[in-house]
Amino acid sequence: MVWKPNVTVAGIIERDGKFLLVEEHTSRGIKLNQPAGHLEPGESLIDAVKREVLEETAFNFEPTFTTGIQLWAKSPGDVTFLRISFAGEVKEFFPNRKLDTGIIKTVWLSQKEIEDSIDKLRSPLVLSCVNDYLEGNLYPLSVIRP
Repeated sequence: MVWKPNVTVAGIIERDGKFLLVEEHTSRGIKLNQPAGHLEPGESLIDAVKREVLEETAFNFEPTFTTGIQLWAKSPGDVTFLRISFAGEVKEFFPNRKLDTGIIKTVWLSQKEIEDSIDKLRSPLVLSCVNDYLEGNLYPLSVIRP
């Protein structure tokens, strides 16, 4: 059997010092995460992050940079995730759009509020992505090739 990581994308959206996160149902209870999800067959990474942000927040998302690529597994032998995160801005909001299954609501939290919620984070990637963004790890979208 060939081992393959699950490819996921995440949107890092900052406005007035706060970051857009989603509160969602998981197998480990209610957790906080960036708007994020799996790459679908035939989809580009940029199209995937735009879709995931829209589905989970009801905002159109325009990525402007990638902030990094991370590899993470909950524990040895568990599913491994390859996460590509994108920083950008949310544009049009669709208040009547139903959010993706499992999403309870969106929240805007500061870095400190995210740090204070460490036990509520879906994974350590949530805070890591925020820190990457705040440290200026912003790379042109041209590094992403279709």
